[in-house]
Amino acid sequence: MTRYSAWSVIKNGFSGQKNWSRVWRDPEPKSEYDTIIVGGGLHGLATAYYLAKNHGMKNIAVVEKGWLGGGNGGRNTTIVRSNYMMPGSRFFYEHSLKLWEQLSHELNYNVMFSQRAHISLLHSPAARDATARRYNTMRLTGTDAEIWSLDQLKGAVPHLNYDNARFPIIGAAVQRRAGTARHDAVAWGYARAADQLGVDILQNCEVTGVRRGNGKITGLQTSRGDISANKVGFAVAGNTSRLWQMAELGKLPIESHKLQAFVSEPLKPLLDQVVVFGVGGAHFYISQSDKGGMVFGGDLDWYKSYAQRGNLPIVQDVCEAATSILPCLGRVRLLRHWAGVMDMSMDGSPFICKTPIENLYLNAGWNYGGFKASPASGWYFADLIANDRPNPVIEGYNLQRFERGVNIDERGAGPDPKLHG
Repeated sequence: MTRYSAWSVIKNGFSGQKNWSRVWRDPEPKSEYDTIIVGGGLHGLATAYYLAKNHGMKNIAVVEKGWLGGGNGGRNTTIVRSNYMMPGSRFFYEHSLKLWEQLSHELNYNVMFSQRAHISLLHSPAARDATARRYNTMRLTGTDAEIWSLDQLKGAVPHLNYDNARFPIIGAAVQRRAGTARHDAVAWGYARAADQLGVDILQNCEVTGVRRGNGKITGLQTSRGDISANKVGFAVAGNTSRLWQMAELGKLPIESHKLQAFVSEPLKPLLDQVVVFGVGGAHFYISQSDKGGMVFGGDLDWYKSYAQRGNLPIVQDVCEAATSILPCLGRVRLLRHWAGVMDMSMDGSPFICKTPIENLYLNAGWNYGGFKASPASGWYFADLIANDRPNPVIEGYNLQRFERGVNIDERGAGPDPKLHG
């Protein structure tokens, strides 16, 4: 396949952009693979890529029931950051951010990663003190972090509601290296790079059953025929429980919820950062895309569902938060909104671990953190599958932590089990 470069863009410009080769193949499924990754989202594609690149594994397939990036990979607000404090999260997300910083070069594909800074607004001295503790921990362990005064914040983002806000703004917590990326470009970049390393990407190939024998997974039943496998990895976000039950493993400490995201009509450049507002029950985050649309979101819909659409109360809640903190958006029209099916764990942290079945591996429970985690998730999941043991960084991301009472409670971002349906 063509290696992208400035010269290749200029050369194809003279031919009307008609001579580009396919970005990835569309192969027929083989009867058997050494490793099958179920899920053609960002985590599944990244896992396949790193299995081939880092571990030299061959004969790998990614199985996707729809099209690449048609699930949560294409249904999020594209925020990338590593401002985590707890030991189980801090090193993982910092590794992910470092991978993001080189990802376009590594994949030879522009994922449009923009390090525009992540700004969390502060509204009280108590919030500033708590954030200082969090950010000092980050700085002591190699992650960039700053606390801005009100004057610094006004200089960077002058059009926030400083004068009439219900919750006065007193400053901000800032990670400059954080930012956004283009979600579909990330999916296409990983798919293209994995394909070049020989990975078969099987779209429109839905898993309908899991074959077991002698305590192992022997293969998958799919809409495109039965496929045998030596190892199988699940990376299917909100549909994890469905596949878990297909494998006859019972229940997981996961609930599937809808998380809505929104984009406005295009505007002239207005916001050059990611801004987060959360106080008094509000939860809101916003940035501006390369096309000019304001991209924003908030809380879960708070009832369990597999639907990729949202409800009106959350639309109202998020729009109220938007106009509260950025009154200049009051007359801007909403262009579209959508929902991702989130796999919410009980402590707000993920699972990258082995399962009770010897050759089955689990990648799930990403809550709000799935997009930003994609590179490191694939990197560590591939390492687990290839070496059959967890890297020390992800040792705590296992199913047994709830039995032992060692939750990774970064911020309690999981659901409220049994309280809502």
